[in-house]
Amino acid sequence: MDGRVGEVMRLFLRLGVTGFGGPAAHVALMEDACVRVRGWVTREEFADLLGAANVLPGPSSTELAMLLGHRRAGWLGLVVAGVGFIVPAVVIVWVVAWWYGKVGARPEVAAMLVGMQPVVVAVVLQAVWRLGRSVVNGWASGVIAVGSFVALVMGVHELIVLVGASVVATGVREGANVRERAALVGVAGLAAPVGAAAIAGSGATVGGVFASFLKIGCLVFGSGYVLLAFMRAEFVQRHAWLTEGQLLDAIAIGQVTPGPVFSTATFVGFVLAGHAGAAAATIGIFLPAFLMAAVSGVVVGRVRRSARAAAALDGVNAASLALMAMAVVLLSRGAVASPYGGLVTVTAIGLLMTTRIGAAWLLLGGAALGLLRVVGGG
Repeated sequence: MDGRVGEVMRLFLRLGVTGFGGPAAHVALMEDACVRVRGWVTREEFADLLGAANVLPGPSSTELAMLLGHRRAGWLGLVVAGVGFIVPAVVIVWVVAWWYGKVGARPEVAAMLVGMQPVVVAVVLQAVWRLGRSVVNGWASGVIAVGSFVALVMGVHELIVLVGASVVATGVREGANVRERAALVGVAGLAAPVGAAAIAGSGATVGGVFASFLKIGCLVFGSGYVLLAFMRAEFVQRHAWLTEGQLLDAIAIGQVTPGPVFSTATFVGFVLAGHAGAAAATIGIFLPAFLMAAVSGVVVGRVRRSARAAAALDGVNAASLALMAMAVVLLSRGAVASPYGGLVTVTAIGLLMTTRIGAAWLLLGGAALGLLRVVGGG
C-alpha cells in the first residue's frame, strides 16, 4: 500500500474509533489532525473542503474525511478515508443491534433505553436550535422554514416540501416566473408519491431497506439529525416498520457510539431485516456520500457559481430545519409525556446549553437513571 494511502487509512481508522461527539466534534478532530499536526492542508484549504462537504447531501463529516483523503492520496485516498472513518462505527453499532435484539426486551435493558429517550429529544432540540441560527439568516428563510413546518403538519409529503422550499427560495432570490415555480412544485407533487409507492410494501424486505436508505442518503442536507426526520417519515409513518420507541433507541445508540451519526442506519437495518438488512442499510445510506464526494469538484463549483443553485440549497436547508422540528414534536409525545420525562429533557437541554458535557455522557446518564428507577421500584 502506498505510504500516503496507508497514512490516510491509519488516521481515519483512529478517528472512526475515537470520534465521539457528533459532526462538530469530528470536524474539530480532523482540523487538528490534518492542519495543525500533519500539515496536509492549510487552514484556508480545510475551510474550503468543509464548505464543499456542507453543500453536498449526506453525512458532512464523513464527506469531509473523504475530501481530505483525496487531497492527501488521490482517489484511493478518498475511498480509504471514507471506509476507515465509517467501518469502526458500523461494526460497533452492528454488534449493539445484535445485542439489542437478544436482550432488548429484558426489563433492566428496556428501562435504560427508555431512560435515554428524553435525552435524545433534548439533543435533537439543541441541534434544531444550532441549525436554526445558521439557516434562518433573513426573513425569506424564516418564512420558508415556518411554511415548511405548516405543510408538514398538514400532511404534505416531505419530498414535496423540500422541492417546494427550494423552488420558492430560488424564486425569491432570482424573481423567477410564477408559472415556472408552480410547474416545478406540481412535478414534485406527482413524482414524490410515485417514488415512495415504488418501494412500499407490507413488510420490511432487504431490497426495501436498501431503497429507502439510498433515497434518504441522496436527500439529507444540513445536520446529521435531519436523518431522524427522514427515518421517522419513512419507517414509522409511511411503512410502519418501526415504532417511535425503536427509532429513539436507534438515535440514542448512534449518539453513544463513535463515528458518523449515519451509522444509525446500520442499527435500523438490523432491527428491520437482520444481518442482511444491516448491510443493505449501511450501503444504501453511505453510497451516495462516496459518489457525491467523487464528483464534488464539478458539483460544488457549479453551486458556488450559480445564484439560483445556492438559493435552492438555502431553501432545502430551511425545509430540513422544519423536518427536524416536526420530528421532535412527534417523538416527544411519547418520550416527554410524563413529568419525569419532561424534567429529564429540560435538565438535559440546560446542561447542553450551559456546560461542555457531551451528548454521549448525558445519554449514559439517562440510561443510569432509567435503570435506577427499575431497581428502586420508581
